[in-house]
Amino acid sequence: MIDRTGPIGPAPARPAPPAASAPGSAAARFEDLLQQASARVQLSNHAAKRVERRDLALDAPKLQRLDAAIDRAASKGARSTVVMLDNLAVIVDVPGRTVVTALDTTRGKENVFTNIDSVVIA
Repeated sequence: MIDRTGPIGPAPARPAPPAASAPGSAAARFEDLLQQASARVQLSNHAAKRVERRDLALDAPKLQRLDAAIDRAASKGARSTVVMLDNLAVIVDVPGRTVVTALDTTRGKENVFTNIDSVVIA
């Protein structure tokens, strides 16, 4: 029997793997991790301004934890979630993998999150 559900034409070209960093180079490893994490998680314009204006620490390790938290939320069917990263609260649109806003929980007075269907502690 012929499978007629597959694509027609040649197989799509696969993207080239990322360039390998020098073994043992911590700086190169950090840049690779940061690039991988930031490629999967996007910041909205509003979130980028908030992170910059409030000087929120959203570094490579936190981006990796955020990425893993989004994966966990997506696996449970979440659509809009608050991810708690230490003293940082990040509101994420899960299907779009986009950070909507971020705030430091130690500086806020009253933090009320609406239209959220889940919370992930990362």
